[in-house]
Amino acid sequence: MAIDWAHFTLGQSLAGGMLIGLAAVMLILLNGQIAGISGIVGNLFSSRQGAWRWAFVVGLLLSPYLYRFFSPLPTVQFDKSWAVYLIAGFMVGLGSRLGSGCTSGHGVCGLSRLSKRSLVATLVFMGTGFATVYIARHLIGGE
Repeated sequence: MAIDWAHFTLGQSLAGGMLIGLAAVMLILLNGQIAGISGIVGNLFSSRQGAWRWAFVVGLLLSPYLYRFFSPLPTVQFDKSWAVYLIAGFMVGLGSRLGSGCTSGHGVCGLSRLSKRSLVATLVFMGTGFATVYIARHLIGGE
């Protein structure tokens, strides 16, 4: 596997990362909440403070449409069946529940707060992802 340097967008990637960081900082400073997507979505219907959660999720869903005014949207290609994506999504949700948070909550917000629990969780997320890709592509015989 190699990086497609001809289509790598350093500026857009850097700007996106900075916007994620800015959004996380604004949410914790202005609302006292961690920008962990699994926690935000998981409490959409059970929280009395649901309005900001809905605004956050709607913003996530609408942001690609805003982005397309500045740059064309990338082509999305699905290489696997819907069943594979459903199982993978279920496993990610289960892992987020077992890990008491997701990559955004632990990796972005937890690490920036120097949380040891988030460091361990992020290392487990990343290690599991690396192992899964290696097994799927090299041992089972994927791409």
